[in-house]
Amino acid sequence: MTSSAIRDEKVHAEKASRKNEIYRRKKTYRRFRGRSLGSGTFFQPAPVKEGQEIDVVIDDIGSRGDGITRMQGFLIFVPQTKIGERLKVKVVKVKGRFAIAEKVR
Repeated sequence: MTSSAIRDEKVHAEKASRKNEIYRRKKTYRRFRGRSLGSGTFFQPAPVKEGQEIDVVIDDIGSRGDGITRMQGFLIFVPQTKIGERLKVKVVKVKGRFAIAEKVR
């Protein structure tokens, strides 16, 4: 190999190394973007408790056909309901980001 070919290989290897370093930095940045622990909704307690009865209006329908209502940004799923329906529900189960409730007659 000539000295210019060796020099070209070294330059190419340095450029590839710099590109890999930049890619790794961007990848790490993208991975954690949008998940700040200081945001207001990340670790807030649920606004409802199991067994609690509340009056709600169904806002939306979920992918499984359940009615969806919201309290302070917290989702509550109510099976066998329609959009616009006003009813009293009893919270059956509370999870981290949502709750499941049933109709009260």
